[in-house]
Amino acid sequence: MPKMGLRNIFFSKTTPLPPPSRTFSDSLMDENIETARSLISKWDPNNSASAPLFRNTRQEAKQYLDAVVSLQTTMQYLVARDSSSLSLIQAQSLMQLAMNRLQMEFYRILTQNRDNLDPESVASTDRRSSSVSDDDDDFSEDDFRFAGDSVSTVAMADLKAIAECMVSAGYRKECVKVYILMRKSVVDEALYHLGVERLSFSQVQKMDWETLHSKIKCWLNAVKIAVRTLFHAEKTLCDYVFGSPERMIAESCFAAVCREGAASLFGFPENVARCKKTPEKMFRTLDMYEAMSENWNQIASIFSSEPTSSVRSQATASLVKLGEAVRTMLTDFESAIQKESSRIPVPGGGIHPLTRYVMNYIAFLADYRDALADIVAGWPQNPLPESYYRSPDREEKNRSSEIAERIAWLILVVLCKLDGKAELYKDVALSYLFLANNMQYVVVKVRKSNLGFILGEEWLTKHEAKVKEYVSKYERVGWSKAFPLLPENPTPEEARGIFESFNAAFHEACRVQSTWVVPDPNLREEIKASIGLKLVARYKEMCGKYRVGSETVSGFWSEDMEHYLGEILCGSGESRSVSWRGPSPPPIVAK
Repeated sequence: MPKMGLRNIFFSKTTPLPPPSRTFSDSLMDENIETARSLISKWDPNNSASAPLFRNTRQEAKQYLDAVVSLQTTMQYLVARDSSSLSLIQAQSLMQLAMNRLQMEFYRILTQNRDNLDPESVASTDRRSSSVSDDDDDFSEDDFRFAGDSVSTVAMADLKAIAECMVSAGYRKECVKVYILMRKSVVDEALYHLGVERLSFSQVQKMDWETLHSKIKCWLNAVKIAVRTLFHAEKTLCDYVFGSPERMIAESCFAAVCREGAASLFGFPENVARCKKTPEKMFRTLDMYEAMSENWNQIASIFSSEPTSSVRSQATASLVKLGEAVRTMLTDFESAIQKESSRIPVPGGGIHPLTRYVMNYIAFLADYRDALADIVAGWPQNPLPESYYRSPDREEKNRSSEIAERIAWLILVVLCKLDGKAELYKDVALSYLFLANNMQYVVVKVRKSNLGFILGEEWLTKHEAKVKEYVSKYERVGWSKAFPLLPENPTPEEARGIFESFNAAFHEACRVQSTWVVPDPNLREEIKASIGLKLVARYKEMCGKYRVGSETVSGFWSEDMEHYLGEILCGSGESRSVSWRGPSPPPIVAK
């Protein structure tokens, strides 16, 4: 146990004056000293056999504290009356014994109630323990019993009573030293079990992503518990025990207990943010930013005092660095899209890996729209063409419009890249099919994710119309040799030649398009239905009109056409040889 400090009373070395005549007050002070001597001697801290003073019954503890208060009053009177009196020397000796005893009790209560004064118990009993308030100068045994209440409530009341007595007697340093020693070990141990470590930037920088990812995941759980339970409860306990009469004692005490652990906790995100930025770190960085933002009001409130300003500054620095890291990664992400230079067309006009990667990435970003709105607020943005996108909130220039325009811009960048990819196809119809497929993928991804809420219905409607436009151009070009071969009213003599030419063009179109692909089943059926409506219905009509006996001059039945159409646009799709050459895709991590 910490060594007890001593208090000395300095006497004048000049010749003392004759003691004044004794008064009634002198007699009363002597009586106070004797009363204190009786109680303090009974609970002499040097007597190893003595039982704890603050135990089941609190009546003697109350009497003891009252006697110490009276002794203090007596000493003040004696100093003013005769600073060299023997009574004052005796009182000082008794006070030293009393402070030793109270310090022992303070240490014992903190030690024995280490588990009872856990954050959960302190938080839940804070309101009940406040029944022994600062206004209660005289407390009864009932104030300490709290029938049915937890042990932590009683312990808190005991600690408060002892602290007030020791601080009032001038023994603040001894009291605070014991408190800090015990409670800091509790906080440090709790943070250790939460996985919080004191890691330098160098240590974090050298970690591989798997290790760092695990550390971040652990931190995300730790910060919620530490802020909402551990630090909050410790501040509650500090404020309760030392909050009266000098609040600065509670503030400095709390700072000494939590400052080091909090600095390690809130310093970790800054170290992560300063490391090399890669796409896979984006979402965990955003997780950390969200965690800091969601707990920011509590962090600012808990660490609001001057002694904890360094903790507040560290938390602020981490939040700023995380935001800067996200902006850097967004810039790098856009740059990687623009630099993608693969020249191998996707077989069958399927979905390009760039489209999948970018849209999946952006869809994940949309899950962090509130955090991103904070991060990109005021960040310069390339102007979007009015014809392409206009945010519903654009006139107000609010955070929602800024993040919407930022995401709309990223999608525009990838769509422009896809226009260039479409030119790699030698068949124009396949180029249009490629654009239709990729635009459909973009639209569906936006519709089924939070991107839809960000970009709005107008954006979706406009791009759905673009899909239909590409499909229409594909049909017009891809079936250009078959559509014109079914005239309205050919003569019977012309019919056989028309059917032969149509059959050849139809067979060729089906053969070519059997290797093409439309991955979206709904879009594929819509396209087939549209082609069938234009060809099969007209073909049936002509078959009926130019029937010869039980046969037609067409060469095959309309049911055969439907069968052939059923086999188009179901090709193999993407090839393994075509891949996204940008950064590796991020892991899909549940928030």
